[in-house]
Amino acid sequence: MPTFIGAAVALNAGILPVLAQSTVLDTIVVTPNRTPTESSKVGSSVTLVERQGIEAQALPLIVEYLDLLPGVSISSPGGVGAEGSLSVRGAPRRYVKTLYNGIDIADPTNTQVQTSYQYLLTGGIESIELLKGSQSTLYGSDAIAGVISLSTLGDIDPGVTHIVHGEGGSFGTFGGGYGLRAASERSKLALNLSGFRTDGISAAASGSERDGYENVTFDINGEHAFSDVFSVFGSALYIDAEAEFDNDSYFFPVGVFNPPTDNLTATNLSKQLAGRAGFNLALLDGRFRNTFSVQTFDLTRSIAGTIFDGTYQGRRYKIDYQGAYDAADWLTIQAGADYEKQKALFPEGAFNPEINADFNIAGFWGEAIATPVENLTLTAGIRHDEHSEFGGHTTYRATGSYLFVDTHTRFHASLGTGFRAPSLNELFGPFGADPNLTPETSFGFDAGIEQRLLAGRLVADVTYFQMKIDDLITYSGGYTQLPGTTRQRGVETSITYAVNDWLEVGGAYTYTSSLDQNGDRLTRIPRHTIALRASARPAEKWLLSASAKANIDTLDGNDFELDDYLLVNAKLAYKPTEDTELYVRAENILDQDYQTARGFNTPGFSVFAGFKAKFRP
Repeated sequence: MPTFIGAAVALNAGILPVLAQSTVLDTIVVTPNRTPTESSKVGSSVTLVERQGIEAQALPLIVEYLDLLPGVSISSPGGVGAEGSLSVRGAPRRYVKTLYNGIDIADPTNTQVQTSYQYLLTGGIESIELLKGSQSTLYGSDAIAGVISLSTLGDIDPGVTHIVHGEGGSFGTFGGGYGLRAASERSKLALNLSGFRTDGISAAASGSERDGYENVTFDINGEHAFSDVFSVFGSALYIDAEAEFDNDSYFFPVGVFNPPTDNLTATNLSKQLAGRAGFNLALLDGRFRNTFSVQTFDLTRSIAGTIFDGTYQGRRYKIDYQGAYDAADWLTIQAGADYEKQKALFPEGAFNPEINADFNIAGFWGEAIATPVENLTLTAGIRHDEHSEFGGHTTYRATGSYLFVDTHTRFHASLGTGFRAPSLNELFGPFGADPNLTPETSFGFDAGIEQRLLAGRLVADVTYFQMKIDDLITYSGGYTQLPGTTRQRGVETSITYAVNDWLEVGGAYTYTSSLDQNGDRLTRIPRHTIALRASARPAEKWLLSASAKANIDTLDGNDFELDDYLLVNAKLAYKPTEDTELYVRAENILDQDYQTARGFNTPGFSVFAGFKAKFRP
């Protein structure tokens, strides 16, 4: 381990910078204030992965990009398609709000309301934003650790463009898709159809039967401006996925580990259908901007081949309003309201009848964005939610960013509170529900320094973060509320360096301490992570990109220490023309034998070849 730590220090001292698509001059981000904002004026910690970074690596799954971001760790009980876990700053995925073109895609039927990231393909994704810290003031329940926002609508050249891509390789893997981009003076549209399938590997490390995965995803997103003051927008998402899996591990007798085993029939099926539509209205010469939207999310998931077989159905309806008023050149006041209803149908089981449950929650919020002096941006916000089961809850948030122009040094900080409402499963589900549960609550803050050198070509950032989560809901023969507190703290560092016009390197190192209510370390969260990336154009038509991720000092159940590992991926691309690309991509080049969840397999060395082409009529 000391060797890895020494390497991380060297990387972040600038000898070999690393990955993190960190904030770049004039980059526009949306999630920190729910409105387009220059990243240099944002006090919150936000990381952006843009289309160029996604295309440079051509990875098929969203989780593969998230895993390279500072503060994020991912574990998986098997290969592609396995129901893995994601944590942000040491807090599990149930504390992360995920939006797909503004649509909340978390599963209302799950044990906790959380997103199944293994079903998200990268086809058509234009940007990935990760906003960290307690963000319930702007985003309501579940945004305790942060918000992940995925968008398929970016800048589009006028006219119509058709995009096709395909890839095949190891483990019987094939993927491909079609995309349409169209834009005029007042309209733009993005449409994507993606498919992916693989024979996979055995999820159980001790097994031999392969666990396959198939996914078909369709999305469409567009907007049209009827005038300078009125525009409409809409998007839709459809996912149809099937993933095989193996039996889980267990400890019985107590303290004796029984590893996962093959299951020849166990399958997860998931169908998701979602949509969002609304309009923008600008008044008072654009000083008063209003956005109204409605959205729906419908999910049906089935489990087959286990003792928990059944079909779960979940729905979410949401209405949202957001307004922004420029009270002065230096002050903008924002306010909003939203109403959400969640419904879930739990199947009849051996010990329970069919259960149909629902709840609703309404929220009201306000925020001030002020620049009282040049280069200083402050925000302050407050929100109140009313839940049909547990009543009201109030959260707040504040951020600050100040730039020293002469030295190009920027200080940024944020603090806020958050809450996670009990899920329908926890309140009314078939396995030990308790309708008297109240929300989990959080308080967190971060503070950091960003430094730009070499005319902005080198950007370094160091951020300290800390968070605590109270009123924990746990399961022990039934759901119950504990008086304890989990605590997360750590340091995130990142560097990006545009060496010249053909070489860019960068990366991040993160230290995370995540302790449960008893002071014990949370499982599957590495204490140290290092993420690296490099992109080079050695010749006019050639592009070489590479990334690496190291996880160090990770515990799994009963304080079992997982092996440290270093994953290295690379892609070599050749562009015969400006609109065509042929490439070869390799994963786990060092052929590391590692596990992110005890007893579960991971893919070894693998190779894929693909193409991408654009056509303009």
